[in-house]
Amino acid sequence: MVGGNLAARSMSTEQSCKRTLHITVPAEEVERATEKVVRELAARVRVPGFRPGKVPPTLVRTRFAADVRQALVEELIPKFLQKKVEEDNLRVVGTPDITRIQLEPGQPMQFTVELEVAPEIELKPYRDLTVPYRDPVVTEEEVHARLEAIRERRAEYVTLEPRPAQEGDYAAVALESFDTAGKLVGRQEEVLVHIGSEDTLPEFTENLRGMSPGEEKEFEVRYPDDYGDEKLAGKTLRFHARLKAIRRKELPELNDEFAAEVGDFRSLDELREEIRRSLLREKEFLARQEAKNKLVEQLVALHDFPVPEAFLDQQLERQLREFFASRGVDPRSVRVDWQRLKESQRDRALLEVKASLLLDKIADREGIEATVEEVDREVQRLARQERENVVAMRRKLEQQGALRRIASRIRAEKTLDFLFEHARKVPGG
Repeated sequence: MVGGNLAARSMSTEQSCKRTLHITVPAEEVERATEKVVRELAARVRVPGFRPGKVPPTLVRTRFAADVRQALVEELIPKFLQKKVEEDNLRVVGTPDITRIQLEPGQPMQFTVELEVAPEIELKPYRDLTVPYRDPVVTEEEVHARLEAIRERRAEYVTLEPRPAQEGDYAAVALESFDTAGKLVGRQEEVLVHIGSEDTLPEFTENLRGMSPGEEKEFEVRYPDDYGDEKLAGKTLRFHARLKAIRRKELPELNDEFAAEVGDFRSLDELREEIRRSLLREKEFLARQEAKNKLVEQLVALHDFPVPEAFLDQQLERQLREFFASRGVDPRSVRVDWQRLKESQRDRALLEVKASLLLDKIADREGIEATVEEVDREVQRLARQERENVVAMRRKLEQQGALRRIASRIRAEKTLDFLFEHARKVPGG
């Protein structure tokens, strides 16, 4: 609902972030700057018949008129644009577009600037917002399911005496896969296929059932359109399978010895309690995240203000990079209608930008900042994740300009925590 409202308002409100400035540089300022530019050019240009540094200014003005003009543009426009921005107290975002430059000898210089400014945001009450929230509860069934999952990960697969494969067996298979043109597209030395399992594609069960170790077989598999791996969804592959062995899964017994092998636990009951605490932490995190997302939606719905196109473009670029990165795709390698893709992501980008601006404004008012210690902890976490030296990781992040983004993200999270702590929680969610 919030996204729809945002889309409806964006057409009318975003325009107010745009400004058109008509700037005039007095003729005396232009002449003063021209004399300076001419002197500098005269000192370094080479003209036949004149010694270095002795070229007459009038000759420089005529023979090097294009250079003089370019130097004046580069010097006067930034200077007088900055002066105008400071006079009008504008917070410029993005890159200004300079147009209609008028520069004639002895005349004032005139130019037009198209730019965008940061929106003025008048904060509505943001404390005591109402949000659905229920303290999470961990059931015995959930503890048992997690314990069984740990047990499954520690299962052993025992090789059986050679015989035909049957329902419930784990078939150790060497697979080669080919596309419809017969090109080899994959090779796996050993894959465990659980025959008859709901998670096993029927074609594998039907073709491996009855095979004995050492036998080989070819068959086709058509992957469902909604298959979890997008690279295989809807495709048909031909497989060459060689059954290497038949195995039986053996699960470890649930006892104190098992608990000690899993971790530093003295008993199975102690392991269960740790599982309960871990599940509770996970549930609390997810419940708080859902509540904070709802708070952000409320904040955005409460505030109607324009958003600069520059901010939207930056957010769209970020979203598209994340979209392709999450799929392991180089965007340069695919043909994409970028304009259409951007339009499809625009509502989400608008929500994200408005939320970011609001959280930043609230953080300013409440004095919320990321501490040095908090940024250091995140750098250390990234170093461990990437298996890099902390000093080297910090240097890389500094070079990428990522430390500021890390601090900004921490600040936003702390602001969301602040909003959650000061919200009225009601049953639901």
